[in-house]
Amino acid sequence: MSARDAGGRAADGADPAGRVLVVTAVAAERDAVCAASADGAAPAVRTLPGGGELRCVRGGPVALDVLAAGVGPAAAAAGTATALTAAALAGAPYGLVVSAGIGGGFPPGAGPVRPGGAASGVPLGAVVVAEVIVAADLGAETPDGFTPVTELGFGTVAHRPDPALVEAVAAAAGAAVGPVVTVSTVTGSAARAAELAGRHPGVLVEAMEGFGVAEAAAAHGVPVLEIRSVSNAVGPRDRAAWRIGDALAALTGAFRTFPGAVAAAGGPAAEPHRPSRRTS
Repeated sequence: MSARDAGGRAADGADPAGRVLVVTAVAAERDAVCAASADGAAPAVRTLPGGGELRCVRGGPVALDVLAAGVGPAAAAAGTATALTAAALAGAPYGLVVSAGIGGGFPPGAGPVRPGGAASGVPLGAVVVAEVIVAADLGAETPDGFTPVTELGFGTVAHRPDPALVEAVAAAAGAAVGPVVTVSTVTGSAARAAELAGRHPGVLVEAMEGFGVAEAAAAHGVPVLEIRSVSNAVGPRDRAAWRIGDALAALTGAFRTFPGAVAAAGGPAAEPHRPSRRTS
């Protein structure tokens, strides 16, 4: 029997559109999301197969289950897939998955303008909702530069969330909208930052988990978003300039407006999750 009935509801009668899985890398990000709880109550804890723990935030128009899955796209994909599978087997599937956390912001004007005229880059403390979630280092190095895995004849390099939901969530949070790239190795030089910005017109943020979360969500047929707050500039690693506390506070602020924005938008579109072989 399907976990959903003909009307799209879970077997327990709950509407999947009102159940959201939020996946972060580390506990500090998870706790920042949970701090946005409308009623201020401590979240309930539920243990997943394998030992991962969900923090269950209730009291608003959308129920959030928040998981700190680990750093990097592989850990993010594994944790997301475990949570989605457990929910489906329990007859209570999720209607949306969100990759959330802090990340590095490309300096304003770091790269070429993307189609539509939007420039790259955001300042420290900004919140960004991904227009497209891109695997920036999935491919091969060649004498002519980087080649995405899709140009080698394999796989996917980008996921495109529902544009209407992206705009609704961004407007509520006062967030910027643009490409977010996923990397397995954080950028540590100006040359690497420039190379990424050049390959991804209009890029705003670099992080390490979004593409992994999106791949797992796509495998389960569940829509995806990525929400990031900017803690540092992409490039040379100047720890003295990092603003992690400010970025975590901004993440909490974004999730205070998130449930209302999702509810007002009616949830994601029926088929919004579009894996892509193109990054732009």
